[in-house]
Formats: sequence, structure tokens, C-alpha cells
Amino acid sequence: MRLDAHNHFWKYSPEEFAWISDEMSYIRRDFLPEQLYAEQIRYGWEGSIAVQAAQTVAETEFLLSLAGSEPNIRGVVGWLDLCAPDIGEQLDVWAPHSRLVGLRHVVQGEPDDRFMLRKDFMQGISLLERHGLTYDILIYPRHLPVALELVKQFPAQKFVIDHLAKPPIRAQEREPWARDLRAFKEQPHVFAKLSGLVTEADWAAWRPDDFRFYLDTAFEVFGPQRLMIGSDWPVCLLAGTYSEVMGIVPAYVSQLSETEQAAVLGGTCAAFYAV
Repeated sequence: MRLDAHNHFWKYSPEEFAWISDEMSYIRRDFLPEQLYAEQIRYGWEGSIAVQAAQTVAETEFLLSLAGSEPNIRGVVGWLDLCAPDIGEQLDVWAPHSRLVGLRHVVQGEPDDRFMLRKDFMQGISLLERHGLTYDILIYPRHLPVALELVKQFPAQKFVIDHLAKPPIRAQEREPWARDLRAFKEQPHVFAKLSGLVTEADWAAWRPDDFRFYLDTAFEVFGPQRLMIGSDWPVCLLAGTYSEVMGIVPAYVSQLSETEQAAVLGGTCAAFYAV
């Protein structure tokens, strides 16, 4: 099974999606399952994980409602306020939903670089494992040491680093990103997504070779059993078509065994999110 581990759906509004800047105006419109799955069927992908793009409970409800009528949405990574005093009660309500597989917070947008180590946030994280929920880590490279501190405190919790923590591909800078990512090698409960890389490169002039060092490093750290391909659709459309973006990783892993390729292109995602 080939699975896309990371995509978004939304009905666009300027208020809810203020993060979509003028530079990104191409995606200031609705993006819904029928648009994505027409592309996926054409290129042999069999489903995906829908990930929150707005920090509201309404967003979680919206994605779960889509999943209820769209079988190709294999799971939903939603949002709940993990810092809320009543997060335990909220999880009791939302976690039983069969399509809710995990949660995410836009940590990269928090003014406090050590947000993940707040006592109330960690209290929320501590409740996820008992509900069988994963946690997607959305950060920039500077947050990697903080993320390492977080994951070490919860060895039974399943984490995945979105977009390889957004390395500076356009500038072809390697450090300290590579050094800080390598620190996760000995954290077997932490996985990573090979997603969102094209939008960290030159949108108009990237080449597959631009990603080689970053992919080499990811495989060195995590190996195929802890890596999963993702498109970051529709954000990826800023830098290429779905087929172009989703062709980078299959071309790279063609050197690997069939078992390893199967893991990266769907098996790791299915196992991590239990879908």
C-alpha cells in the first residue's frame, strides 16, 4: 500500500488561514479530498493522512467529518489545546473517534522557542499514549534540541518530526540541522516525514539533487522503518505538481530493497498511525 503521510484540506478564509502569505497566494482557495484523490489515483497512491492546518477544535471536527465520508482519508491528525486544564476530558471525548490518529500543534509559530517544555504542554503530551494517539512535531531546525528534550521524557509516546524540521535547503546549509537531527538516532519512538522539502528549496528552480544530503542524513538517522513519504499537499503546489513532488523520494529509494521501499512509501505510515 502506498500512503501519503501528510496532506491538508481546507475551505479557505483569510482569518482562519492568515499564515498563507501573499507569496503563497496560489493556495488561497479551497482544497478538498476530491481534488487530491484524483491526483493520487492517477499516480498509484492509495490514501493519506489528513493533518490540521488551523488551530481550532472546529478544524479537527471538519477533518473528521471529511474522513467519515472519504475512505481514502486513512487517519486524521487534529488539534486540541494540549495546554488546557481540561485536556483530559477533551481527550475522553475526541480520542474514541476511529479516524483520529494523532494531534499536532504549530509549535514553529510560538514566540517561545521552549514552548514544548512548558509544564502544561507536557502534561497534555503525557495523556496521549494512553489514548493511542501519536504526536506530530512541527518545528524549525532551531527547535530540534528542545524537541529532543521533550521526546526523552516520554519514551512510550510515538512522535514524528514533520518535514524533517524544515532544513535550509534553498541555501544548502547543513549545520547545525544535521548535527541536531542525528541526536534522534537513539530515540526509537521518534519517526520523521519526508515531506514539505520542496517548499524549503527554491520553488522555481529546485532539482532532485538539492535534496540528496538531507535525505542521506534522514536515512542515516532514522532508517526506512522510521521514515514515511508525505506530499504536504496543497502547500507543495507552490513548488511543483503532485507527481513531481511525490516523485523525489521514490526515485531516491529505488536503490533500496523492496522491503525498505515499501516501508518508506507506505508501510511506516500505516504502522505508525495504525491505519
